[in-house]
Amino acid sequence: MMEIQWGAPVALHQPQNGTIEQFSTIEKVRYWLRRKWPVTDAARQTALTRIDEAMDCMRPVEDARHAFLVAALSAGFVLTRGA
Repeated sequence: MMEIQWGAPVALHQPQNGTIEQFSTIEKVRYWLRRKWPVTDAARQTALTRIDEAMDCMRPVEDARHAFLVAALSAGFVLTRGA
């Protein structure tokens, strides 16, 4: 599998438990959306679709990154830096 450039790391703060999670690869983003995401909503599904399309080189990574940030805000995360 070829490595896909994600860009600058994204740090998200979870106010519910006070943790900050750093996302620096598209693979970690995909894993979190699939396995650790706190909500299942349309924004999450859109982000998963965009991530999969970007990983298949069918959509720009910037689109996937944007969809991920929208899903993060929808899930209650707070962007701390790096977007």
